[in-house]
Amino acid sequence: QVQLVESGGGLVQAGGSLRISCAASERLFRNDVLGWLRQAPGKEREFVAYVDAFERATVYSNSVKGRFTISRDNAKNTLYLQMDNLKPDDTAVYFCAACSVSCMDPTFYGYWGQGTQVTVST
Repeated sequence: QVQLVESGGGLVQAGGSLRISCAASERLFRNDVLGWLRQAPGKEREFVAYVDAFERATVYSNSVKGRFTISRDNAKNTLYLQMDNLKPDDTAVYFCAACSVSCMDPTFYGYWGQGTQVTVST
């Protein structure tokens, strides 16, 4: 069974840090590009970052580049997103998902998790 379960969201002040995690089923984790996407209230789902199966490549959206770091622990089947210098505009539900092609386009992601809420206060 393919499964993705996010955790670690919460409330943090602007300028603070938070690390969110995504536990994935082994079959999915070993073979796919994994990414983080987010959706703020009233907005469309947007790409945040992705990492390939062996961490040879990471890609970030311009809005988070230099502040967020995506990583994966293949031994633990877990994907992470370290978020530093958080801004109120980062407030959203964050989802992890798997992708095979065009991984900067949210429409190409499948096997979504349920999401974890990140709220950044001023």
